[in-house]
Amino acid sequence: MRARYPGPKNRTSGALTTERSLVGAWERRNRGRDDARGQHMTTPDTDSPQWTLVDEGWGRKVTDFATLSEPGNCREYVTMHHRLGVDAGDRLLDVACGSGLAIELARLRGAAGCGIDASPRLVAVARDRNPGCDIRVGDMHALPWDEASFDVVTSFRGIWGTTPDAVDEILRVLRPGGRVGITVWGHIKVSPGAWALAPFRLAATPKVDNQAAMVSLGRPGAGEQLLESRGFADIERIQVPFAWEFADPEIYARALAATGPAYEAIQHVGEAEFHRAAVKQAEEHLRDGLPLRAEINLAGYLARKAEGAERP
Repeated sequence: MRARYPGPKNRTSGALTTERSLVGAWERRNRGRDDARGQHMTTPDTDSPQWTLVDEGWGRKVTDFATLSEPGNCREYVTMHHRLGVDAGDRLLDVACGSGLAIELARLRGAAGCGIDASPRLVAVARDRNPGCDIRVGDMHALPWDEASFDVVTSFRGIWGTTPDAVDEILRVLRPGGRVGITVWGHIKVSPGAWALAPFRLAATPKVDNQAAMVSLGRPGAGEQLLESRGFADIERIQVPFAWEFADPEIYARALAATGPAYEAIQHVGEAEFHRAAVKQAEEHLRDGLPLRAEINLAGYLARKAEGAERP
């Protein structure tokens, strides 16, 4: 039976790869700990927990990410908030919250917003956008909140097939009957905007090759199986609208360079070559009188914490 989720005013009780999938390319390797963004990073000559190293890639151009890249996610955020029935009185946690735009949009619906991310510089922007909100730097595998603290938990392309244990923590901090919404990349190869992710393939081959396991959560049945196995109920998979739009190739290249996978590609080929390749890629998709537009297939999972469910 198809699950039903509350609307904003009527809540019941009941081949190319992609940005954040490739996002993980720069940080997920054969070793290292998963971080609050759902990926990890290889830095062998350090004793620091691996999740603390994410800021090297995601934080270095934080204002560009916050103003040029993340706004393109608004369709995704608004859709999931609507389907989850986010409303006044909800206490919401966003896992891998980035620069906090999703939290800000949830607050506009009346929710009390909280967040966690592995990048201190992204968290600084998230706090600036959301004064007074409880937004922390940390590891999504050890959420620093008590059990049953939230009515809603979201994660927008922050949890992958390679980080399933993070779902246990989401279950723990949700109240019984609480709602969860997670997005993951869907069928990228059929996406008309898959071209926009091509420059990430400039990263070293092993780093790009590692993406198959990450994006596996977007395969039909995979997310449903994971959520059910961890104690969630009323699970539903939906299509979520996603489109990047840019004024011109230079803005596109600048926005792309502010992301984690771009950092790894830049490490491999250099900043100038990455910029050149990104601009060239975008120039092939210019439209007279219209912005560059890249529509990418995105899947969403909606579920509830079953009454009486406990963390496995």
